[in-house]
Amino acid sequence: MDKIKLGRTNLMVSRSGFGALPVQRVSFEDAKKILRKAYDNGINFFDTARGYSDSEEKIGYSLSDVRNEIIIATKSHAKDRKTLLEHLQISLKNLKTDYIDILQLHNPDVLPDPKDPEGLYAGLLEAKEKGFVRFIGITNHKLKNAMAAAASGLYDTVQFPLCSLSAQTDLLLIEECKKTNVGLIAMKALSGGLITNAASAFSFLRQYDNVVPIWGIQRETELDEFLSFEKNPPLLDDFMWSVIDKDRTELSGNFCRGCGYCLPCPAGIQIPTSARITLLLKRAPYQGFLEDDFKEKMDLINNCIECGHCKNHCPYKLDTPNLLKRELKSYNEFYSKQKNT
Repeated sequence: MDKIKLGRTNLMVSRSGFGALPVQRVSFEDAKKILRKAYDNGINFFDTARGYSDSEEKIGYSLSDVRNEIIIATKSHAKDRKTLLEHLQISLKNLKTDYIDILQLHNPDVLPDPKDPEGLYAGLLEAKEKGFVRFIGITNHKLKNAMAAAASGLYDTVQFPLCSLSAQTDLLLIEECKKTNVGLIAMKALSGGLITNAASAFSFLRQYDNVVPIWGIQRETELDEFLSFEKNPPLLDDFMWSVIDKDRTELSGNFCRGCGYCLPCPAGIQIPTSARITLLLKRAPYQGFLEDDFKEKMDLINNCIECGHCKNHCPYKLDTPNLLKRELKSYNEFYSKQKNT
């Protein structure tokens, strides 16, 4: 598998990285099967986070015996130096390793003050000085923060949502990271699953020689698809552009990307699915959404207690409670129509 240099880290990473958020949804044995297959086929870059429930543990369980042959990036959602270092120790234990290749701050609202002795950046430096961390990174959903981090000289890597739906302003980050020699990791490369033609997403990002997408992989069939792309990379030709243009037309504006930062919901609402059901009905086989058990899950929206947790945690600042209500109304109309035909 082709490898590229991840900015100033000089780490040679597979051009397709493994986004390990989805493996928290499968068993340890299923995760091991997928992770080992990825490794056996040349993927050497694995991205996880302290906040992804048991994702770190599954990587440790599956890949600890080849630790020195892979590159692990994880994240801490801590707010201060002390908590970050505590998170790091948990991550090291879960991953069954004594060092992290890239420790990333997990989507902070503002960039930390590098001069604050008890701040996040001080924690990153301490972890690096003690040999627990090789390189320092940051993830963000705000372009302003990502651009500032790339230009600051303080971070070795930046992780940001980039895909074929990205606005031209978002794509400016690619050039900024190239100019500053910062490794650029692309998350949400399939826009939370709403981009259904993976080849178009792959070919779009492959045109940039300094972008490493981390494909969120939950099923072996998904892994197989990306491995096939690596063997025979699809071209960004007129047909692919037609697919991308169609996606851009249909997915314009604000919509739920399914990132899951809104969870857990105290009312049990499955927000990442419910908040974008109208898009899923158009872009995926819809028969499963008509089953009684799924209808019951959608009806949980009626139990929303307006606690504000989802709205306050949405990195895209969506008005999630009102979005859910609109989605439920559209879903019910679709459901009634299909049941009556």
